[in-house]
Amino acid sequence: MKKKFTLVTGIILTVAMLMTGCSSSADTSQTTESTDTASTDDDVIKVGVIQMVENGAFNDMREGFIDRLRECGYTEDKCEITYETAQGDATNLNTICQSMVSNDMDLVCTIATPATQAMVNLESGIPVVFVAVSDPVGAGVITDMEAPDKNATGTSNAIPVEDIFTLSDELTPGRENYGILYNTSEVNSVNTVKDAEEYLDSQGIAYTEAVVTNSSEVQQAAQSLVGKVDAIFVPNDSVIQDAMPMVTEIARANSIPVYGSSAVMVDSGAFATIAISDREIGSISADKAIEILEGASVESVPAEVVPASNTVVNKTTADAIGVTFDDEASADIEFVEDAQ
Repeated sequence: MKKKFTLVTGIILTVAMLMTGCSSSADTSQTTESTDTASTDDDVIKVGVIQMVENGAFNDMREGFIDRLRECGYTEDKCEITYETAQGDATNLNTICQSMVSNDMDLVCTIATPATQAMVNLESGIPVVFVAVSDPVGAGVITDMEAPDKNATGTSNAIPVEDIFTLSDELTPGRENYGILYNTSEVNSVNTVKDAEEYLDSQGIAYTEAVVTNSSEVQQAAQSLVGKVDAIFVPNDSVIQDAMPMVTEIARANSIPVYGSSAVMVDSGAFATIAISDREIGSISADKAIEILEGASVESVPAEVVPASNTVVNKTTADAIGVTFDDEASADIEFVEDAQ
């Protein structure tokens, strides 16, 4: 079921957008649809936000985007924000995108690849600012990062594949066969896996794929790697990310380190990653949206790759699989633990 909330009041938009007061964004944890009474003032800016699924990383990206808009003066009395999630259903996603067009949004923010593809493919004329599309050109949402076309621009969270495998060599050396667990229906996952396999091939390191097409297949796929691999790599994959606690349980029981592609995966039990701040990438995307709302053409706002730099380790998982850290190594690591 799709979920929707609208943050809205209505007065005329002032020219000065430098207000520093921030309004907290509305609670998005509810599971039932709720809509505030919308303004009929044509001068109120209307911004849509679309997610394919809800998970910790995407939610943080959304909150970073909304909070940055509010911080820069697009407060609730000046900017109506409509958020919708497709709850993983492609039909819902297409309906949501159509509704954004019907409601004549001034700009639509799309979180990750599927939502971005669905909105851009409508060719609606509404500017699209995407957040965390790992390969915008490969996904077909733009053809040039520096001069984006198709009325879309935004941020890429290209996964630092080589750095993650280098991290694996440092934290759990001697791994000779990696499992690669991913969903074949997400282009971002497929592209990241391609990069991972090219790197492993170049290093002469063996790997075994375990692929899924939906969440019901994750447990069996993860279990199929036990006894075959001594580490698992998971790309930026929403299906596997949502099922990470299940993957974690299998990996911990068999002392297999799982290297994820986001801090949220590590929060959910994966062993380690080199991560991008999800709130930060949402905030950077909001800056691009603000440029467009204030008159810049989409083509003049380059798409941007936001680098990953933070090493994140799940201490609960480290203890479970027997990995320890000296004081020198610990100084450069952000440790998280399972929620109690």
